Amino acid sequence: MKKIESMKNKKVLVLGLAKSGVAAAELLHELGAFVTVNDAKPFEENKEAQSLLQQGITVICGHHPEDLLDDGFELVVKNPGIPYTNPIVADAISRKLPVWTEVELAYQVSEAPMIGITGSNGKTTTTSLLFDVLNEGNKKPLIAGNIGTVACGVTAKADSDNVVVTELSSFQLMGTETFKPHIAIWTNLYEAHIDYHGSMEEYAKAKFNVTRNQDANDFLIYNADQEIVSEFAAKSQAKLIPFSSTTILEDGVSADEEMVYWMGKPYLSRSVIALPGKHNLENVLCVVATAILMDCPKEALEHVLQTFAGVKHRTQYIGEFAGRKFYNDSKATNTLATKSALSAFKTPVVLLAGGLDRGHSFEALRPYMTNVKAVVVSGETKNRFAEFAKDCGVAEIISADFMTDAVPKAFAASTAGDTILLSPSCASWDQYPSFENRGDLFIEAVENLKK
Repeated sequence: MKKIESMKNKKVLVLGLAKSGVAAAELLHELGAFVTVNDAKPFEENKEAQSLLQQGITVICGHHPEDLLDDGFELVVKNPGIPYTNPIVADAISRKLPVWTEVELAYQVSEAPMIGITGSNGKTTTTSLLFDVLNEGNKKPLIAGNIGTVACGVTAKADSDNVVVTELSSFQLMGTETFKPHIAIWTNLYEAHIDYHGSMEEYAKAKFNVTRNQDANDFLIYNADQEIVSEFAAKSQAKLIPFSSTTILEDGVSADEEMVYWMGKPYLSRSVIALPGKHNLENVLCVVATAILMDCPKEALEHVLQTFAGVKHRTQYIGEFAGRKFYNDSKATNTLATKSALSAFKTPVVLLAGGLDRGHSFEALRPYMTNVKAVVVSGETKNRFAEFAKDCGVAEIISADFMTDAVPKAFAASTAGDTILLSPSCASWDQYPSFENRGDLFIEAVENLKK
């Protein structure tokens, strides 16, 4: 860790705890800052605040005093989820105080080069896959950010022999100032988080922070198939590495039905890629480009691509039983995610769908329902999804109550060669505490078929 002097004796407010706030407060304290933590949870219920107090850090819990910033703070480090409309954050901005997320702090203390991965979709898969490839290639990677451990907690322990692979949200990137990853990856951009950012343009600007400070010694790997991403990438000072799953590129990484290409020349066969779907191909292209830039052995890349089954609950390959392949895509809580999953399979699909009814339409799935031979519906949207599937011409529509009966019914509706896919297109909270719990129960039910 770099022992930066800029924090010594500086008055810093850490706003909001959770993992990122605790890690930031502890690191700032270690760097010699005068740290105050403010969190809404009452002190007697706040184990994190109690622990920080024991370390000599000032804590203010249970409320957010309106005059909090009158105490002479020079910096605010906020939880990424706290919006900029928050009164204390807005007050800090009006006072021209820097407002960071812990990612900025992580960068400033890091001795290790950082790889920053952002995008509306694909961040977690790309981050996990890249970590495995670099690990296989003995590049001593550490994983951080939205996946794994808080970034500043990782970089505080990293040295120059490591590389920190960091998944980054737009919320985190908005709070950066000097952050400059050696390699930045921008997977894609779709409309999301507009309630937080205010507009698509502001959302895109936040994502652009992944490359804003890069220079000609750095690299930006970006989605050349998306005009808006390409337009923003053109503003970067980094060396541009475009990727495309539709066009063979002479200056980047790309693919056709048979091969993956590097700088227009065949590099590896697509047959080694275990992950299904166009969306995962784009993630793979990002990883291939990064592995080449990191001088990672091709054998390590190919081995991981052959064996990587996907991130849990994200089109995760569960295994094969009686000729059927099972995939857990419980993370698919909207139609966009289910559309990506359905487009990944050419075999007949038995789809498990339904969940919390937020009133959204399933119409965007219509073009992707042609391979669906049966649907098993459950949850609050059971009847609505059944009507939609019937209108799409799905031959068999089956009602289920819970995962314990949905999976056996899906199996009964299938034949050897079919894919059985949990991709609900709905949130889980009508029946399950989380999409992770829903996915775990799906996996358990699949295992029970084999008994």
